[in-house]
Amino acid sequence: MDYQKLANLLFPDVTLTPEDLELRYPPRDLPEGARVTRFAPSPTGFLHVGGLFGALTDVMIARASKGVAYLRIEDTDKKREIADGVSAILEGFRAFGVRFDEGVTGFGTETGDYGPYTQSRRKEIYHVVAKSLVEKGLAYPCFCTAEELTALREQQETDGAAIRGYFGKYARCRDLSMEQIEANLTAGKPWVLRFRSDGSEDRRITFDDLIRGKIEMPENIIDEVLLKSDGIPTYHFAHVCDDHFMRTTHVIRGEEWLSSVPKHIALFKACGYRVPKYVHTAQVMKLDEETGDKRKLSKRKDPEAAVSYFVETGFPKESLIEYLLTLLNSNFEDWRRANPGADAMDFPFNLKKMASSGCLFDLLKLTDVSKNVISHMDAKTVYARVAEWAKVYDPDFAAVFTADPEFSTAILNIDRDVPKPRKDVAKWDEVPQYLDYFFHEPGFDPSLLPERVSPEDARAILRAYAPIYDPAEDKDAWFARIKSMCPDLGYCPEVKVYKKEPENWKGHAGDVSTVIRLAVTGRTNTPDLCTVMQLLGRKKVLERLEKAESALRA
Repeated sequence: MDYQKLANLLFPDVTLTPEDLELRYPPRDLPEGARVTRFAPSPTGFLHVGGLFGALTDVMIARASKGVAYLRIEDTDKKREIADGVSAILEGFRAFGVRFDEGVTGFGTETGDYGPYTQSRRKEIYHVVAKSLVEKGLAYPCFCTAEELTALREQQETDGAAIRGYFGKYARCRDLSMEQIEANLTAGKPWVLRFRSDGSEDRRITFDDLIRGKIEMPENIIDEVLLKSDGIPTYHFAHVCDDHFMRTTHVIRGEEWLSSVPKHIALFKACGYRVPKYVHTAQVMKLDEETGDKRKLSKRKDPEAAVSYFVETGFPKESLIEYLLTLLNSNFEDWRRANPGADAMDFPFNLKKMASSGCLFDLLKLTDVSKNVISHMDAKTVYARVAEWAKVYDPDFAAVFTADPEFSTAILNIDRDVPKPRKDVAKWDEVPQYLDYFFHEPGFDPSLLPERVSPEDARAILRAYAPIYDPAEDKDAWFARIKSMCPDLGYCPEVKVYKKEPENWKGHAGDVSTVIRLAVTGRTNTPDLCTVMQLLGRKKVLERLEKAESALRA
């Protein structure tokens, strides 16, 4: 077979050589040990939280080694692509502060010297490499129709073949003569380009996965399709070409690609390229509420599978990133305790600390993490974040919340700048209800009264407190006044004393303050009540005390 003639016949317009591409995309000038990683999604829908998990891994590994992380869009599967799918992916990354050093930055825009970073614009590169494989006798055209391929699979089933696919005696086009190939091309028959594998069923390969260790697998024997009939590459071929010429050092991807490693290694070697390091990450799982078993996060069943869910409900970007890092590296929480004020992106990420089994995404744990993150934000930051979120997702609340920024910021500052700040809010969509009594009149529910306080005693407490309320008092003076009125009402001023002799009292000062809290806010649990009342103002406080007392008379 005259492979040079065949190559020119199949690719008459290709004039560049792999050597030309090597010059166009030279090895990167990076420090010793720097890692080049890539996140390579398909624009087939929203950004999955598992995608954010993978992208964060890429960015953290590159950052920790002073390397490069880039974003490549793999859009060769046009049947699954959705309109503006790239924007959905980019918006997800922007919302949570995940930034790449190179790659696609928008619709038709990119940055970096190793592009194009969108596969559909790299056709020339794939065809140059494909032609060189034909010239070496390592690739050939296959003219099999869909019906013939179906018949091949049926024959393999009849034969009881242990391996299914296009190989060996089942590879009908593998040994076509030049004359047969020329006749098929002259007849206009569509063709795909296949890899001519030299693998054997009797041989195995070993490779090191940087999470899972040394892995042994059967050698690839399949003559994989490299280029489809429209000239577009398959994932396998594009992976090899792109990651070589973009100079990727570490291919980090989901464990579902583990079975493809033998064919990828075979292709790298056939092309004469260095095989990158492989890192196959565990899938993001959740506990199924019905079965109690772990299962993969589902786009259909689980709203939290989409990164947009966290944007819409208002989880701060820091919270989700913080939580994902606890899943990615087992020592992150220890690092956080030792570095409470540090940027999470400064965490010294370590591949060896990644788990090889599925990690469990727990919304309750995320909620706890987020409450802690928000509790350490200053009031101005929280105000700005809530205002930004509300303008998009709750315009009615945004109108009242932003009407007086100073007032709203002061509310958010209650019990914040203290050694142990409150942890009431986990996401911004909880803020409207959390602050409702500041902007709207609360109801009064007598059933929420402390069990030791009767409606009659509650009325007596409110009547006694209204005339002596002084908004100028600080917290200590305010609570001292509460305690001073307790004995005349039959309540013990000191909780400790009450616990020693409960038979002598109706209740204690905490019960009395709870009645006042319920009257003013409609709740039994709020931030510091003295400050709440000061912000509401004397007039509004007295009006609410009166309304509550009236409700108890009804």
